[in-house]
Amino acid sequence: MNYRIMDVIVIGAGHAGLSISHHLKKSHLDHIVFEQGKIGDTWRNQRWDSFKLNTPNKVNLLPGQKNGFSDPDGFSTASEFVSFLEGYSRVFQLPVVENCKVLSVESIPGSSDFSVCVSENGSIKYYRSRQLVVASGAQNKKNIPAFAGNISPDILQLHSGGYRNAFQLPDGAVLIVGSAQSGVQIAEDLIGRGKQVYISTSKVARVPRRYRGKDIVDWLTMSGFYDMRTSDVTDPNILTMKQPQVSNTGRRGHSLSLQGLARNGAVILGKVEIADKKTIFLQPNAATHIRFADEFSKKVKLMIDEYIQKSQLYAPLPEVDPDDEPDDPAISASTVTTLNLSKNNITSVIWTTGFTGDFTYLKFPLFSNNGIIKHSEGISGIKGLYFLGLPWLRKRKSGIIPGIMEDAGFIADKILAYSKNAI
Repeated sequence: MNYRIMDVIVIGAGHAGLSISHHLKKSHLDHIVFEQGKIGDTWRNQRWDSFKLNTPNKVNLLPGQKNGFSDPDGFSTASEFVSFLEGYSRVFQLPVVENCKVLSVESIPGSSDFSVCVSENGSIKYYRSRQLVVASGAQNKKNIPAFAGNISPDILQLHSGGYRNAFQLPDGAVLIVGSAQSGVQIAEDLIGRGKQVYISTSKVARVPRRYRGKDIVDWLTMSGFYDMRTSDVTDPNILTMKQPQVSNTGRRGHSLSLQGLARNGAVILGKVEIADKKTIFLQPNAATHIRFADEFSKKVKLMIDEYIQKSQLYAPLPEVDPDDEPDDPAISASTVTTLNLSKNNITSVIWTTGFTGDFTYLKFPLFSNNGIIKHSEGISGIKGLYFLGLPWLRKRKSGIIPGIMEDAGFIADKILAYSKNAI
C-alpha cells in the first residue's frame, strides 16, 4: 500500500490542533492537520446565535501570539473566534486539510508507525505517520439520555448543539434540561425573548463575573486556581465538575445564578430522573443545587480575598452584585417532582446535557472500563500517540482555551524528543 509518510499527523483543527501545529512547524517537523469539517468546526456548528466565549479575549491567545485585540477585556462571539482561528492558521501557514474525516488509526505490523485512513472530499486515502496527536476534542457527540425517546413527538426536542435562537421554537414554554454554562445561558437568552422557561438543574458551581475590580478569570489566573495539577487532585469528583455558571452577556458580562433566573421568571426544578410521553419526573433537589452553587462562589471569593491579603495587593471592596447574592433558604427552588408538559404548556425541550468525545476511529486499547481515555498528561500508553485539548489533561485549565498554550508546548517537547531519539 502506498503511504505518504509524515513525522506527525494531528487530528482536529480547533484551537488545540492549530496550537500544536504551530510548534511542529517551528521545529521543522513534516506534519499535516486533518479537520473533518472546516477550521473551528464545533465553534461553527454547536453554538447559538447570541453565544460568546466565557474567557476574555486577552487570555485566548495561541502559541506565537501577542495580545492584539481591540477590546482585550471583551468576549468574542463564536463567529469571531472562528475568524480568529482561520487567521491564525493563515498567518502561520499551517498545513490544515479541511473536509477530511479520519476513519481509522491503526498500528502498522512490524513497525511503530501509524496507518491513518481518511475520507478526503469523498476519496479514501492512507497516510503513514511516526507520531500522532489527537486534538479532536471531547465535544463532538451529543449526549442525550435514552429516555428522551419516551417523550411525545408533539414536543420539539433539541440539543444545545442544535439550538440557535428562540425563533426555532413553537409558541409555548420551554424546558431546559441541564444547568451548566450552556443551560443557564440559553435560559437567559430565551427569557430575554419573552419565553417562559423551566430549567432542570444539577450540581454545578457558580462564580461572580467580576469581583473586587477584576474579571473573575484574572483572579483565578493570578491566584493559581487554574494551575492545580491533575495529579494533585485527591477528590475524583473534581475531575468531572462542569465549568462554573457565569454570563458573558453585555460588554463585560455579568454574574448568572439560578436565583437570578428565578427572579426573571424561570422555574427552577430538580434533576430529571426519567420521562414518559407527557410527564417529566424530577428529583426534589433544586434547593441543594442552589446552595451548592452559592457555597462554591463564597469559597472562591474567600480564596481571592486571602490571595489579595497575602500578596499585599490593592483591590477595591466587593461590588454590589444581586445575581451573586446567596439564596440561603433556597426560596427560588421549586419542589415540583412531576411536571406535566401539556398542563404547563411546554412545547419544546432543550437538552443542555453536554457532549462526549467520539474516539472510535482509534483502533487501540486506550480506554478504561468506564470508557475514559487512559493517558498521563496527554501521553498515551501507545508510543508516539498523544492527546491534547481534553479537560484536566494536565491541569485544571487544560479544558479551557487559556490552558492550550502550556499544554501544546509540553506535548510538542515530547514529540520533538521522541523524534530525535528515533533518528
